[in-house]
Amino acid sequence: MKVPKVNERNINRILKSGPIIASAPCRVDMGGTLDISTFYYPLRHLAPCTFNAAIDLRTEVKLFPYKKGIVKISSQGFKSAEYPLDRVPFSHPLGLMFAVAAYFRASGVHIDIHSTSPPRSALGGSSVAAAALIAAFTAISRLKGEKPVSARETAILAHAIEENVAGVPCGIQDQLAAVYGGVNAWYWPGSIRDSRFRKKTIIQKRAHHQFEKHMALAYCGIPHASKNINGQWVKQFLSGKYREEWVKIVDCCKKFIEALSVLNYKEASELMNRELAIRRKMTPEVLDSMGKKLVNSAARHSCGARFTGAGGGGCIWAVGESTDITDLKEVWRRILSKRKGARLLDVNIAHEGIRVEKKNMIRDK
Repeated sequence: MKVPKVNERNINRILKSGPIIASAPCRVDMGGTLDISTFYYPLRHLAPCTFNAAIDLRTEVKLFPYKKGIVKISSQGFKSAEYPLDRVPFSHPLGLMFAVAAYFRASGVHIDIHSTSPPRSALGGSSVAAAALIAAFTAISRLKGEKPVSARETAILAHAIEENVAGVPCGIQDQLAAVYGGVNAWYWPGSIRDSRFRKKTIIQKRAHHQFEKHMALAYCGIPHASKNINGQWVKQFLSGKYREEWVKIVDCCKKFIEALSVLNYKEASELMNRELAIRRKMTPEVLDSMGKKLVNSAARHSCGARFTGAGGGGCIWAVGESTDITDLKEVWRRILSKRKGARLLDVNIAHEGIRVEKKNMIRDK
């Protein structure tokens, strides 16, 4: 991929006529962690895969012109920060966004980030913001008539920057849901000859509204820390511990995808609960006290439930027959009312991934 030319002169000329706005959806998932190469290379003989559904809780990034040589970032839940481009700190809480700006050599810009999902909700928010920011910067080069960056390239670049800034192995499913949207299975071939990932649509766009009736999503009211639990899984796996459990997780995820493909929600819910039980055996802290109440009530109502992302706080999502999900939502509302900030979230499937617009668009010549 050729790096788009984004410099201060380009940015100011284009942004003075109006901001560039890019947004991308979050996701719920099943089989996460298998999208980390630490796992899918040695497990490639099992054809590991991950399921996710893009949720229309979008993270929006706006680019405005700013002081010469400076990168400023504003994001809800964080204090705004600004630094000279060559001194942006990647260890900062907004370090991933600074790293994206550094990659594009973008200065003289104010990056304003707004998310409709709760902060650190384990819905992939930071990865989504990075993908949207890449799309915003590459839109500048597109306005100059340069070749656009593809969805695949955007996801791969967003993942690569995040993994290097994090300093730990990271999965790529968040970025894929962000750029593609929809309800998909992602397969990890783990081969030097094959593509890095393969996409299979599980629920067609025309059926998204119906699928939404079979889902519930709850925010537990406390943020998660994905490095803590993901880091444990990685260390366990590298040491040879719980290898049989990961084989079972691969099997659960494959069968879950097969069940959803034929709209067998009963089987899908049973497989979701089975996979969660394995995860809890390896890392009991993957569910906090609120999460335990939510998943236990889901099982009592013939639904499947699990954490999103790496758990340890954040969100819990459920799958089941529509009537069972309707009943479960009422139970979840009562449980969630006991903790400040905890609540049900709207479940609307994002038909599309990244969206980019330019206010008062002027083509730069």
